[in-house]
Amino acid sequence: MNTFKKRYISALLAASFTVAPFAQAFQEGDILVRAGLATVVPDDATSNVFVGSDLGFGLSVDNNTQLGLTFAYFFKDNWNVEVLAATPFKHDVNFAVADPLGTGNQLGEVTHLPPTVTVNYYFMGSTSAFQPYVGAGINYTIFFDEEFTDTNSGAGLQDLSLDDSLGLAFQLGADYKIDKTWFINGAIRWIDIDTQAEFNLSGTPGRVDDIQIDPMVYTLSVGYRF
Repeated sequence: MNTFKKRYISALLAASFTVAPFAQAFQEGDILVRAGLATVVPDDATSNVFVGSDLGFGLSVDNNTQLGLTFAYFFKDNWNVEVLAATPFKHDVNFAVADPLGTGNQLGEVTHLPPTVTVNYYFMGSTSAFQPYVGAGINYTIFFDEEFTDTNSGAGLQDLSLDDSLGLAFQLGADYKIDKTWFINGAIRWIDIDTQAEFNLSGTPGRVDDIQIDPMVYTLSVGYRF
């Protein structure tokens, strides 16, 4: 074997050892940190609004995108526990029919934090940079800063309050490794978020008994492996 071939083969072997960590599977003890965009898309089915009697219309909740953060720890090869966090999501709450009170279609807005813990299983072994996974867990959604629009407040709507929610969460996602430490992540979650709303209309108690937000949550992020 001539000198050029020896050098060429040696270079290939060196490159293979350099790239080998790129395909290394996540394993017990690894910590993953991700940051990117998280979009909450509610499937907003609600019961009707009651103020003394059924007013005959419900509510809708719009989408919102915020900074999403996830932290995951592999307690076993192919298995991790993950926490989803984010900056607070703020949603417009609208009447499900056009302007029923003559105050505009937007009723108000609510802010919430949806911390979610899931246990995830990774399918692929050490030979693939593409690492898909599925997970299931628990979500606790905290509502705060609920408020009516100025127009609705002026019409006598006051004291909007939404109950916190505890429910199941499921997700499907994948990490794609750029190198040994950096990777790109995409995930889709379905979260069971059900709540109730209470308010006052010129001193008369009002309520919405069942607000099923049940959103799809889409995340796209960059991650780092420790």
